[in-house]
Amino acid sequence: MPIDQVHDLQKVYRKLLDRMARPGKLANLQAFQEKVDYEVACHDATLLIAMTLLDGEVSFHVISENKQPVEEKIAAYTLARHASMEEADFIIVLQDATEASIIEGMATCKTGNLVDPQYSATWVMESQTPLSNQPQLLLTGPGIERQTDLHTSFAPSIWQARSEAVQEYPLGIDLIFTDDIMQIACVPRTTTVSVQEVE
Repeated sequence: MPIDQVHDLQKVYRKLLDRMARPGKLANLQAFQEKVDYEVACHDATLLIAMTLLDGEVSFHVISENKQPVEEKIAAYTLARHASMEEADFIIVLQDATEASIIEGMATCKTGNLVDPQYSATWVMESQTPLSNQPQLLLTGPGIERQTDLHTSFAPSIWQARSEAVQEYPLGIDLIFTDDIMQIACVPRTTTVSVQEVE
């Protein structure tokens, strides 16, 4: 049974909104996995997020060593247009993306302006390992009671680049993480992230 473009994607959207309001808290999209029968070289959760957020009014950019096939299919499924890193509304980071390309992207992507801070890039980032709430990152800020832990596959240098991108709040970027077992987690620009020393 294919994805219901209205009801299923509305449910995904509600989960996304809930997780943006609760940074670091994991959500599971496994209920939709059997419906994701599209041949796209990315996590199923990544494709679901793209289908939920992208449409003909927005643009996207893919960071990957083999991005063209994914770009073509996402454009076909969502009607969104491909754009440069500097202009894209959404940036999709596939799991084969290099650390350097992600850091460069965070330094050059849209972060909004003081009049319209919402004109910034939302990042959808594929973790190479399952997301968890094991110690790696310590999250604090709005929507978090005291603090919460989050573990992704991304290096401390990428989190440093993210910190630099959000240092002039309300300017910044919002991050959505996916993994290959249909989990998602969000880290909006309002969240303070500290990399923990794990022995």
